[in-house]
Amino acid sequence: MRTLRQQFLEHVGQTSPSPLMIEVARAGGVYLWTPPCDGHPGGRRFFDLISGVSVSNVGHGRPEVVEAVRRQAAEYMHTMVYGEMVEAPQVRYAARLAELLPEELRSVYFVNSGAEAVEGALKLAKRATGRRGILAFRRAYHGSTHGALSVMSSPEGDEWRAPFEPLLPGVDWLAFNDFNDLERVTRQTACVLVEPVQGEAGVRLPAPGFLQELRRRCDETGTLLVFDEVQTGMGRSGALFAFMKYGVVPDIMCVAKAFGGGMPLGAFISSRETMSGLSHDPSLGHITTFGGHPVCCAAGLAALEVILKEDLSASAETKGALCEELLCGHPAVKEVRRAGLLMAVELGDSAKMFRVMELFRERGVLSDWFLFCDTAFRISPPLVVTPAEVRESCAIISGCLDDLL
Repeated sequence: MRTLRQQFLEHVGQTSPSPLMIEVARAGGVYLWTPPCDGHPGGRRFFDLISGVSVSNVGHGRPEVVEAVRRQAAEYMHTMVYGEMVEAPQVRYAARLAELLPEELRSVYFVNSGAEAVEGALKLAKRATGRRGILAFRRAYHGSTHGALSVMSSPEGDEWRAPFEPLLPGVDWLAFNDFNDLERVTRQTACVLVEPVQGEAGVRLPAPGFLQELRRRCDETGTLLVFDEVQTGMGRSGALFAFMKYGVVPDIMCVAKAFGGGMPLGAFISSRETMSGLSHDPSLGHITTFGGHPVCCAAGLAALEVILKEDLSASAETKGALCEELLCGHPAVKEVRRAGLLMAVELGDSAKMFRVMELFRERGVLSDWFLFCDTAFRISPPLVVTPAEVRESCAIISGCLDDLL
């Protein structure tokens, strides 16, 4: 009989030649466990320092989220294509977000993922401005669908894009933190799409005043400013959303990953006036069947309430600072870049980084690298990680780093 691992390789579409191949039997808090195996009758335990790439912010198996899923699944699941029926989980989640967000961000269009949120935001910007030009930033990742891929530019140039061209026309790129490049935002630009903290570039923080100057230039040219908060949102950056941390309000905000509390959910959020452009000329200007699925919205709202109740945004900053303190003095570490509990530990050498990934897995730690930075490894655990767990996981990491010297 073929094992589950063999069937995985044969029947599940693969994304790389070398998947992690860790079979997950259960998860709880900041840990994953494998099925029972030699020497581990209860399964091997792994510290999850990836969180599904910043998804599991409230931890695995959070009781409030599990109960919200169970309760909503029993009441009803899919009823009708998005936007036609009044579904309580959608309405309650959108209304709760409106209580927390500024006036410019009170209308929520639910979708299924971050890439879909970006796709919707690009369409909305074109519809609202009547323009066609789009500017994004090099080394930013916004998704792998055709439109989202169109606004991505890797350091290697066309490595990611070329096999799938032709892509969306009218797209160009700016250099992140280059103030002079902002002059390229003109009255022909529909929107500028930016991650307030560049995630897959290896956690690159905005230079002081850069996002403020970008906001000013967009206002000057009538260009919409779109923040991709798919990774930085829901408390990860040390604020509920990174725009709050940096004091710059976008015209459109994209969210996903932790937004669904572990369920597939995303959204693009704007003002009611801007969002109304998708409802006429033509009507049904943007359509999704499963966007805002009631079970996903129930899970997302439950997770949001946990984040707020336990002030996980603030604790992300303090626990991130502790993690940085424990690792930044290690002789193998060249730099630590951090926003809350989104952290890149720079080793300055890709061979060392890939070697330490092997050591991590051997010793029960899950981390990974960044799409556009293979010299640093990621630390983005669930925000519920305790100081004791930070210390324990960092001790394992330090031991692995010792073996590189």
